[in-house]
Amino acid sequence: EVAELIDETPSVRSIVLDVADWPGHRAGQHVDVRLTADDGYQAQRSYSIASEPEDPRVSITVQLLPEGEVSAYLVGELRLGDQFEFRGPIGGYFVWEARMGGPLLLVAGGSGIAPLMSMLRHREASGVSVGARLVYSSRSWEDIIYRDELVRLAAGANGVQVFHTLTRSQPEGWTGYTRRVDGAMLSETAWPASSAPMAFVCGPTAFVESVASSLVLLGYPATSVKTERFGPTGG
Repeated sequence: EVAELIDETPSVRSIVLDVADWPGHRAGQHVDVRLTADDGYQAQRSYSIASEPEDPRVSITVQLLPEGEVSAYLVGELRLGDQFEFRGPIGGYFVWEARMGGPLLLVAGGSGIAPLMSMLRHREASGVSVGARLVYSSRSWEDIIYRDELVRLAAGANGVQVFHTLTRSQPEGWTGYTRRVDGAMLSETAWPASSAPMAFVCGPTAFVESVASSLVLLGYPATSVKTERFGPTGG
């Protein structure tokens, strides 16, 4: 049941759910959402869990996609108290728990920030001192999902180091990066490979493949770079 709706950007909404008998999840896992129309037509999509395991409620973050039938309903029509079906939690590869240590390197493109935010929220809730860096690519300042929360997380005593790049437009006075994530940017922002970091990369397929390749070229063992990607279709 929908307990809260949070408009993160003009095209992105977080949906907070009360789930009966929720077994709990690990940061980085996802759920399959299934919607059923009055005529019996069904559509199913996968969404990463954005909330931390310590939160008794479950939240997903949905980006409105052009002609996306599921995202259009979830972002534009869903109301408090509505109910829908989902299955999960799913996945055991793209996960991080505080006991696994770090340092932690998170690289996100667009709405690929969702499972990485679950990891950052879990890091804060568990109170560990594991170092964490986030490299986050967005189209514009207005498109940064969880923008205010990321500012808060960065300002904490054991704050996350956040590096933004805005690829299409930048506000006046912007001093951050203005291009797609590349090897040169990662060499300036990522933990050195010698510190044995754990890397998690999530975003569109081309973005993920490029970042993962760049990290390997920087000396990251391929086994330490976990990836999750989504294609241009669906919605």
